[in-house]
Formats: sequence, structure tokens, C-alpha cells
Amino acid sequence: MKEVPGKSMTVLGSGSIVTQLAQAGLVDEFAIMVNPVALGDGRSIFKGLKERLDLKLTATKTFRSGVVLLSYQTVEKG
Repeated sequence: MKEVPGKSMTVLGSGSIVTQLAQAGLVDEFAIMVNPVALGDGRSIFKGLKERLDLKLTATKTFRSGVVLLSYQTVEKG
């Protein structure tokens, strides 16, 4: 799918699918929203990732609510 011309695919809120796609080298960009809430527990969005995933911050946006959108591109290994 990555090699076929067309629109980008977006995956919302599924850590397990994102981890599988990232491990296969199929993710070009991550958009992560950080909510200003401290829970003390939770799930990692990258749980199960077997190899280090290097990311480069490309953009940030802060909303009036305090939510911050962080955009990262994956860094090619090599």
C-alpha cells in the first residue's frame, strides 16, 4: 500500500496496529496528542516494539485547552 500512489492512511488510537506497522517500516509520520492529565498508569502506544524507533520532531501545535499536538517523522536507519 505504501508504494501505491494515492492518499495517506491514518490510524487513530490503536497502539498495537501502529506498533506492527512501525516495525514493518510502514510509518512515515506520527501525530501524537498529549492531554494535560496525569493518570499514574496506562498503556504505552509503542508497547511490543522490538527495535528502537528514531523520530524527528517536525511540528508542534498547542491548543487553548492545553492539549499539544506533536508531529514526528521516522528517521531512516542507515
